Formats: sequence, C-alpha cells, structure tokens
Amino acid sequence: MAPPALKSPHVDGVLVSYPTPQILLVTLNRPKQMNSVTHTMNWQLQQLFEWFDEQDSLRVAVVTGSGSKAFCCGSDLIEIEEARNAKLTTDDLKKSEPYLHEHPRAGFGGCSRRRGKKPVLAAVNGFALGGGFEIVLNADIAIASPKAQFGLPEAQVGVYAYGGGLPRLVRAVGMQAATDIALTCRRVSAQEALQRGLIAGISKTPESVLDETLEKAKQIASISPDGTVVTRAGLREAWETGSVERAFQITHEQLYDKLIAGENCGEGLAAFREKRKPNWKASKL
Repeated sequence: MAPPALKSPHVDGVLVSYPTPQILLVTLNRPKQMNSVTHTMNWQLQQLFEWFDEQDSLRVAVVTGSGSKAFCCGSDLIEIEEARNAKLTTDDLKKSEPYLHEHPRAGFGGCSRRRGKKPVLAAVNGFALGGGFEIVLNADIAIASPKAQFGLPEAQVGVYAYGGGLPRLVRAVGMQAATDIALTCRRVSAQEALQRGLIAGISKTPESVLDETLEKAKQIASISPDGTVVTRAGLREAWETGSVERAFQITHEQLYDKLIAGENCGEGLAAFREKRKPNWKASKL
C-alpha cells in the first residue's frame, strides 16, 4: 500500500513497497546473484534514501533481501572483473555515470555510510557478506534470522571493505575482534553477532525476520517524528564523534531549540496532560 501521490526513484534490481503508509520497504531483488549490488544500484539507492528523507509521510525504512538465502553478499564481483579485464583507465572510469570505481558519498547500497535524517532498519534474512555486512554495521537497528551469517571476505579476493564498515566494526567490537573478523575472513553467526552487539536481535524463526523487523519499524513510526529525528541524531553523533561531550553539544546546539519550538513537542505534552494518543505531524526539522 503506497501513500497517496508517492513515486519513488527507480532502482535496478530492487522492489520498493509500503507495508504501512509510514514505512518504506526496500527489497534487494537479485536472489540468483545472492542479492549482490551493482555500481549503478549503489548510486540509485543513495537517491532512493535521499528521497525517503524528504517525504513527510514516511518515517522509517526497512532494507531486506529477496529469498531465504541471502540478505546481500556485497558487490557484483563479475561486474568488477569485467571492468578490470576491459583495462579501463581511471579517467575512463570517471567518465562513466555513475562512477564504476567508487561508491557514492552514502556508501555501499546508498546506506553503508549514510547519516541521513530518518532511521533505516535491516531485516537480515540470510548471508550478509562484504557490503551487505557494511549495510548492517551502519543500520539503526538490525534484526537477523537465526540462520544469518556475517563477514568481510574482501581480503581473500584481493580487495578490501571500502564501504565504511572497517571503522564501524572496530567501534562496535574493538580492534582485536574486528581484526579477527576482517583478516581471517571468517563467518560470524547470528548468535555471535548478537553477543557482540552487531545486531539488536534474532528473529524467532528464519521466516519471521521481516515481520519482526516491521513490528519494530511500526513502534518507531508511532512516536514523535521530531523526537525520532533528534534522538537518532544524538545517538549517531555520539557514535561518530570522538568526544562524548562534544557529541552532546553538537546535537543540542543544532536541534534542541527547534525540537522544543516545534508543534510535535507541544502536541506530545498536551496529549500527556490530556491522557490521549498524540496526533503527530510531519517533522519540519
């Protein structure tokens, strides 16, 4: 069910749907290729998530993979090999649109380095390898199938994880554990990922991972849009800024006055006093 008058940008190999009028569902739909992502898809997905941030009616996005085997197994290595075999120079690659030799500023899949404004959740239905793992590492919340596996196998095929996942992995699990994962190219089970704080939860069954993630998205969509934006900004700033105090200052200075002056703050306080359900408006932050 799509909200009225919404038309999302086209993305090759991706299904876009709306489980509720407030939730955007992005399904990587290349199951025969383990839901790998082409370079063109990287740039198109960035456009999609930028569009998502601009839509007043949409509050949360969920990313998942088609089929039961893979969430996303990273870049389309066949495409990379063909570009190398064509002996294209850097100048040749730069003439392509989008560039074949680099990710967009938001990273792999348009979201492995994304900051954005609204939360993006990951429903990890299977293998999350390479760029797929990097998407998970930057997701606001990731729920995984009990059969999901994670890993960064790039080094064993002569490349490296350049979607922003390496520093995020170090932040999440520490230098030693991150090195063990990235340099041995080993697989991380869903159970280990949960223990290390790489994901927020494991679904009851492999088949229920999307439904459980959508329930989490509905919970987020039900609260103040302004409160969501500012709370997420504060969490992200703390994660990405070296100083905890400076992270607080940045969020507070940039957003606190706007939050308090906004109509959603007034509505939330009035609803609390009147013991009723708040009627949230689209965020203007």
